[in-house]
Amino acid sequence: MITIQQEFSGIFEKELVTEMEQVAVIKKFMAGEVIIDIGQYIKFMPLLLDGVIKIIREDKNEGELLLYFLEKGDTCAMSIACCVGAKKSEIRAIADVDTTVAMIPNQYLDGWMGKYKSWRNFILESYSNRLNEMLTTVDNIAFSQMDVRIMNYLKEKATISQSQSIDVTHQIIATDLNTSRVVVSRILKSLENQGKILLQRNNIRLL
Repeated sequence: MITIQQEFSGIFEKELVTEMEQVAVIKKFMAGEVIIDIGQYIKFMPLLLDGVIKIIREDKNEGELLLYFLEKGDTCAMSIACCVGAKKSEIRAIADVDTTVAMIPNQYLDGWMGKYKSWRNFILESYSNRLNEMLTTVDNIAFSQMDVRIMNYLKEKATISQSQSIDVTHQIIATDLNTSRVVVSRILKSLENQGKILLQRNNIRLL
């Protein structure tokens, strides 16, 4: 199992890594398991040691929308805001694959901001990265046709998994992009006819 020392020793001061190892709770989540849910008070900030997490926004009438993915070494800026402000979560975090997370108790976050420069920089960079990812999502929704959104989605999944072969169903794509499975299947078939992808059972290969 990957440890905090292995993942963050090159990012944080040695003293901070030691503190993290003393206070963090290491949790494993199976693919599809909810890590943080909407309406839940967040008592821990997640640091991703291994795996992939997808961050989802939900509307009771319009369904779910994928905001961004988190990879190992990342944290969720939106969960940080809820931790510091003692607010209920407005997002749902789901393990996209089997995932290991270091859960850092809230009471340490503020103190580390003043005590460790590396932690302050990490939090600010996380906010910046997640904001850019959300802006990309907004741009895709506002300005891109669904075939472009699906290709962008597949390319991001391929980058995260470091493989051109993506294990995903048409229904999962439809849910993440807040559209219907029928639309996704039709567009995927069109993309296959264009020679951009190869469709297999519960798997899509980028060509």
